[in-house]
Amino acid sequence: MYYWKKLTAVERQQRIQKALSENVNFATDTSLGYPASKLDGKVFYDDAPFLKDAPTLQAFVANPNHIGCHTYGTSEKAFKGTQEMEREVLNVIAVDIFKAAPDSFDGYIAPGGTEANIQAMWIYRNYFMQELGAQAHEIAILASEDTHYSIPKGSNLLLIDWLKVPVGFENRTVDTAALDDLIDIAKNNGKKYFIVVVNMGTTMFGSVDNPETYISVLERHRVPFRLHIDGAYGGFVYPFSNPASTLDFSHPKVSSITIDAHKMLQAPYGTGIFICRKGLIGQVLTREAEYVEGMDLTLCGSRSGSNAIAVWMILFTYGAHGWHEKVSILQMRTAWLCKELDTLGIPYFREPFMNIVTIQAAYLPETVATRFSLVPQKHDASNKWYKVVVMDHVTIEQLSELVVCLQKEYATFL
Repeated sequence: MYYWKKLTAVERQQRIQKALSENVNFATDTSLGYPASKLDGKVFYDDAPFLKDAPTLQAFVANPNHIGCHTYGTSEKAFKGTQEMEREVLNVIAVDIFKAAPDSFDGYIAPGGTEANIQAMWIYRNYFMQELGAQAHEIAILASEDTHYSIPKGSNLLLIDWLKVPVGFENRTVDTAALDDLIDIAKNNGKKYFIVVVNMGTTMFGSVDNPETYISVLERHRVPFRLHIDGAYGGFVYPFSNPASTLDFSHPKVSSITIDAHKMLQAPYGTGIFICRKGLIGQVLTREAEYVEGMDLTLCGSRSGSNAIAVWMILFTYGAHGWHEKVSILQMRTAWLCKELDTLGIPYFREPFMNIVTIQAAYLPETVATRFSLVPQKHDASNKWYKVVVMDHVTIEQLSELVVCLQKEYATFL
């Protein structure tokens, strides 16, 4: 690991306080030009005694604005201290987790995975249009039917079509023949450029796409494409549970990755992360933002620096070994649940390296799903699946209660 280490509570507190001391202090400094401030002192008490032992809350009250992209060019110098901490977070994620070479990437802490995914599609749409002379109607998004709804949302916003790729009902694997047919039809309809979204842990199933499925078909069709990995859920699980994974920047075809810190990492909502290879993010430079030092390359513009501090705190509290241990414990709990379901003969889907177990609704009474707050694939009568997400708060004791309930009601239900 180049950057990721475990720090003591004192070391973490000192690092955050140093960063805040390097930012503008709206309470004491003369700063007349910023349309921003610390949080309102009449409402948020910045002199509360407990804050001295709560460095993340100190950052929240200080309210740093991390507008811009701090791996690209210059940034607003008023917040240089906490911007450096955001760069430390990005180094850990891009280099230590996703195997990018140092200084070979750009990225930022976004207000959620939805924006991070749309950021990727925005970049590649502009890349195809600005660098290859494409028209918007000639560009299409390829993503599976299990992909997150941020992809059709981005399709709608960017005015480019989403081609929904079918997957197998039981194995949730992309149907290669259907993908080939989709591209054939798309080409006949004038599509020439493709944005590919590969899932690293879908929201409902935790399923992981094989990028080679898309790459082999697209290369056979000889069409230009860019490949984005949506690891919003799986980004803090899959790289640790599957050491053989190539869903990272070691794969030459991977251009960008989305990760959510407010899921597995348990950071505050909304905290997404977007990382791409150098030379790409400039495609969305907003030149009209002339008053912003370094100008802006993000969809959101102004964003909270305290989210970056929260992610920093989590990463450097655990360290790499501590995070591996946490993921391993969740994997063991997930495997335990799968073993119990196997004993009962209840069919389910589980990606072997993920901590989501999705049970076929035909084998699970709705009363059980309601009692344990299982999430359905659809909130209507057509629902086919319920999922169990084995997060940190989901204990073996709670899973045992589910199993006992299934043992009692399963036979009667069928």
